[in-house]
Amino acid sequence: MTLQQLRYLVAVANFGTMTAAAEALYVAQSALSRALKALEHELGAELFVREGRTVGLTAEGSRVVRLARTVLDTVTAIEDIGRVAGPESEPTLTVATTSTLAIGHVARLVSAFAAEHPEAPIEVTRYDGREGVLGAVRAGTAAIGVADAPGPGDLRTYRLAEAEVVLVSLPGTRLPDPVPWRLLDGLPMVLPGRGSERRSQFEAMFAEMGVRPIAACEHNDRVNWVAGVLNGEGSLLWYRDVAEDVFGDSAAVRSLDPPLRRGIMLVCREDARERSARLFIDLARRGGVSEPDAD
Repeated sequence: MTLQQLRYLVAVANFGTMTAAAEALYVAQSALSRALKALEHELGAELFVREGRTVGLTAEGSRVVRLARTVLDTVTAIEDIGRVAGPESEPTLTVATTSTLAIGHVARLVSAFAAEHPEAPIEVTRYDGREGVLGAVRAGTAAIGVADAPGPGDLRTYRLAEAEVVLVSLPGTRLPDPVPWRLLDGLPMVLPGRGSERRSQFEAMFAEMGVRPIAACEHNDRVNWVAGVLNGEGSLLWYRDVAEDVFGDSAAVRSLDPPLRRGIMLVCREDARERSARLFIDLARRGGVSEPDAD
């Protein structure tokens, strides 16, 4: 087998169709298909389940994809041996994320990365929602993206963390801890602006839980979220670690009942070859990051 066959295999696993994988790799679909059929023949195992235009993985295929990714990562690491990049020649690593995650998970990762790799410049760009982050990675304006799960099929995805969503209110607000979801019905709340991606996510969540809070304060700026809570306009749903860092003792942070947790993911393009991006992912892995299919 060849490294090219392994790259083809991983691309098909990511994109879900032979056509999309071939387009992403700039190769003829017929050439890609022949290479993968040869790989199946060599292994003596079927790697794909073909259903119409989509392509899934068999159990053997999933295992080979995991191993192929390890092989490709190792080859890239070997290629890096002997390369010396000074501060002037090392390109800036751009990490795209949402405004909320930028002051939580991403801030901690960036700080650790800068301490471990002072030769590699890094910057963070902020987007209003998940789709903006994914779009930046797809377009190549960011090498790494950090956003709410789930991950898209066309990008390589790693689980970064699982964060608890909590209710943040003024200390005197008469609510139990944890707060049953039914008590959010009619509760004045600080919410993202109407028409925003984040607001749509909130509305879908409220509909699923059968509650209708009162939109007492509507902003897309996180500074205004904090001000809305501290001014007593309403309560706020936010990640626990971010809320505790931002509010400290100025607000009461309560769990929800049943609890709500959201996955945080790290994404990059499958063909990403930036040295600094791989170093950033390695750092995240040492902190417990794993790929979804590596369980």
